[in-house]
Amino acid sequence: MATDTEIDTNLAQLERVARRRRRQHAEQLVVTWLLRTAALISIFTTVGIVIILVAQSAGFFAEVSVWKFLTGTEWAPLFSPQEFGVLSLVGGTLLVAVIAGIVSLTLGLGAAVFLSEYAPEKLRKILKPILEVLAGIPTVVYGYFALTFVTPILQDIFGDDRVIVFNALSAGIVMGLMIMPMVSTLSEDAMVAVPRSLRDAAYALGATRFEVSTKVVIPSALSGIVASFILAVSRAIGETMIVKIAAGATPNLTLNPFESIQAMTAYIVQVSLGETPQGSLEYKTIFAVGLLLFAMTLAMNIIGRWVISRFRQQYE
Repeated sequence: MATDTEIDTNLAQLERVARRRRRQHAEQLVVTWLLRTAALISIFTTVGIVIILVAQSAGFFAEVSVWKFLTGTEWAPLFSPQEFGVLSLVGGTLLVAVIAGIVSLTLGLGAAVFLSEYAPEKLRKILKPILEVLAGIPTVVYGYFALTFVTPILQDIFGDDRVIVFNALSAGIVMGLMIMPMVSTLSEDAMVAVPRSLRDAAYALGATRFEVSTKVVIPSALSGIVASFILAVSRAIGETMIVKIAAGATPNLTLNPFESIQAMTAYIVQVSLGETPQGSLEYKTIFAVGLLLFAMTLAMNIIGRWVISRFRQQYE
């Protein structure tokens, strides 16, 4: 028979266990609701942005034809006669984004291959954080770097008569340097995830390190590399300060990177900070351009998802 003391001790232990379980259950409920709230805030924010863009753009498209907006090549909503062909803004945005994509993919993929396949572990731990510091530099600094440093170099190489002060090439090059850490980091993580056994099998067949990198590792990590590239280009399309400072403010549908262009984000900044009356047709253009920019980035994300699911490889 248990004594009264043992019974009291057991009851006290059971009570402590019950209190601890109630406390853990309450903590789990708090954490669960905090996470749900965070998820709902992100969803509601996205929905709110879409609603505002669509509602404000509806007023613009009530006065301007959608077909004229999407196919016109002249953009001059702030001058008379007014023109609302957004292709010049889209062309400038894509021109800078393509240049940035080429720079970031070339340098970022090369850095990822070096870090994952060539660099010793100690060197990799030093170089990777240094490379990622580039992502933390303010974009306005990149913009002035492109304008005051890169542009003079391009003028010395190609001539002042060909390269004007505000041009798409300098903005694209510097933007590519800005998004390069995104490509290199995500690509390097995808390459490191490739099983060591695949590398060893290639080495056993007599492949060189370069052949293993280009014919085994990169194809195996292709989905991650493509995802990083699409994410980086989406970031480039939405970049504002670099194109605003270095690329100019001239709506120009051209393939010449030495000329001045105006990106969609730069136009939105120009109108938002100007003296355009709120509620006017000129003011509503920023929402129409923003809606198109949102649709472009959404399409790129959808394409990225499809590419990842199409080429994704899982290893045990």
